[in-house]
Amino acid sequence: MAVYDVVIIGGGPGGYSAAIRARQLGLKTALVEAADLGGVCLNWGCIPTKALLKQAEVYQLLLRADEFGLKVGEPEVDWTAVIGRSRQVAERLSKGVAYLMKKNEVEVFTGRGRLTPSRNVAVADGKGTVVAELEAANVVLATGSRPKSIPGVEFDGEKILSSREAMIAEKRPNSLAIIGAGAIGVEFAYFYRAYGSEVLLLEALPQVLPREDEEIAAGLAASLVRQGIEVATGARVVEVKKQKRQIALRYQVDGEEQSRKVDRVLVATGVQGNIEGLGLEVAGVHVRNGAIEVNGRMETNAKGVYAIGDVAGAPQLAHAAVQEGIAAVEFAAGRQRPELDRRQVPSCTYCQPQVASVGLSEKEAREAGYDVKVGRFPFAASGKGQAIGETEGLVKLVFDAQYGELLGGAILGAEATELVAELGLALRLEATYEELLFTVHAHPTLSEAIMEAAGEAFGEAINL
Repeated sequence: MAVYDVVIIGGGPGGYSAAIRARQLGLKTALVEAADLGGVCLNWGCIPTKALLKQAEVYQLLLRADEFGLKVGEPEVDWTAVIGRSRQVAERLSKGVAYLMKKNEVEVFTGRGRLTPSRNVAVADGKGTVVAELEAANVVLATGSRPKSIPGVEFDGEKILSSREAMIAEKRPNSLAIIGAGAIGVEFAYFYRAYGSEVLLLEALPQVLPREDEEIAAGLAASLVRQGIEVATGARVVEVKKQKRQIALRYQVDGEEQSRKVDRVLVATGVQGNIEGLGLEVAGVHVRNGAIEVNGRMETNAKGVYAIGDVAGAPQLAHAAVQEGIAAVEFAAGRQRPELDRRQVPSCTYCQPQVASVGLSEKEAREAGYDVKVGRFPFAASGKGQAIGETEGLVKLVFDAQYGELLGGAILGAEATELVAELGLALRLEATYEELLFTVHAHPTLSEAIMEAAGEAFGEAINL
């Protein structure tokens, strides 16, 4: 039986990052992956969808060419090439992960890993036959998640789609209903509408992007409506009935029932962790509400067993999984380091305009008892925003009024998902509004909006 310091089950962003860090720390490491290295994120999630969204953005920019003084013909869409490019990007990066495993001397086992009663890891092939048993001082569970359906609306891969089928559709549907207006639902709404599909976006809660700041979410909803997307919040799905060619959809908004026929339905109501078949019961690992219970060190209740990423519950984001994986192996190696603060994990949505946030929203800060000051700076007042034709949205920052410390921030607008990193660093360093305001930001840049919003909160904005 092969003996390892760390065995990681799952080769997604969290798992392979943990494997690399473990090797950097000198730990003998094995990685068990049932499918493709890079996991869902790289192969069927984050990366290919961002390729699709960028292509939609480019297409929309071509349609706006006259705004920039350019005369071009009507752009044509090669749908097969659109989908094909996103798959090529994913395949290249998956090969890159394989290279990193080889470079870092991580031993990779293909198959499904599960804990045994002795807390070793058994690796089974596709038929369930155990092909290897690995002895490990520490095990990291990093098996990710899968799309979650809703009762009565089960995926069939043809008319009722998960995000996986939506990103490889052979033909663009003329009409599409999306159930769920979280990040996945909003991104696909933008993508399909950008190419001309009629899109109905349904959300059971009072706002799109339910976890985001109310003001930012309202701004995004207004933008989606301007793009031609029909948005219904507070919407409860009553029935989804497949017919010969279309799908009959019934839903209620404010007690009033409405109906619609669409070509396809995309269910985007979240994900559920892949906790089945991991041997959690025999190893005595505790599970609560569909997630493996962990402490701030990513440890489960079972000695030497860690869980990271989507199987450990919210926030179920790839970048959180990466940091959790690195933290887990560092703690396993006995290193002294801070626990991961989930409040400092940014949330990003890559539609256009983009949405990004980190820390407390205004509502959360007030509910936590802070006396707050809020600063806003619209991109319409940004020189760079005007120059590049991206004036939609704003930066919104929330500060503790007494000490001026940044509590959180949200951005709606172009490149929001890039700009949010500055706010993440500011939170990490417990920066005040003055430290943001006194940091020299290059001009003209979109990032100046952060500096200006910090000033506006305390009456010191220059360009507003």
